[in-house]
Amino acid sequence: MAISLEKGQTISLAKTAGTSLTEVRMGLGWDGIIKKGLFGMGTKRVSVDLDANALLFDERGTLVDTVWFRQLQSKDGSVRHSGDNRTGEGEGDDETITVDLTRLPSNVVTVIFSVNNYSGSNFGEVDNAYCRLVNARGEAELARYNLSAQGGHSALILASLKRQGNDWGMTAIGQTSSGRTVQDNLNDIRPHV
Repeated sequence: MAISLEKGQTISLAKTAGTSLTEVRMGLGWDGIIKKGLFGMGTKRVSVDLDANALLFDERGTLVDTVWFRQLQSKDGSVRHSGDNRTGEGEGDDETITVDLTRLPSNVVTVIFSVNNYSGSNFGEVDNAYCRLVNARGEAELARYNLSAQGGHSALILASLKRQGNDWGMTAIGQTSSGRTVQDNLNDIRPHV
């Protein structure tokens, strides 16, 4: 059973899964913006391009690698992005990032997940946005973070995975930021490493 995370809450992923985790997947889902027609007649859904990102840091807080729509795989292949979904159409996760915890380089101690609204609109206009963490071996949902923060921001720093001995802990961050790409958010992300 998944845990619904609150901002700042940390969970042990191995304890939540009931077993040692080897591969996790962050799923990001959303629906487009509902716009009213001319003179208030009818409605239509307008596509929104959200982008899932994973940033890998070492123990000194140095950025080791970034997986995002411009680089769909980490240099060593342990982190993989499903590809850029530019509409949010369809059921379920619209973009995913899979992390093979057993293949992450030993110097990587923190993985930060974030999302940007490349379309330039703010999250207050995006419907049904969520982030979830899944045990990729068996597809059990471990944690879900509803992206219910509404407002004028165009980016969210979602969560971090941190090594805790032989285990990994997940912390819900939920910090708002702004910018169309992950590069615009590095200064806001660094304090969470």
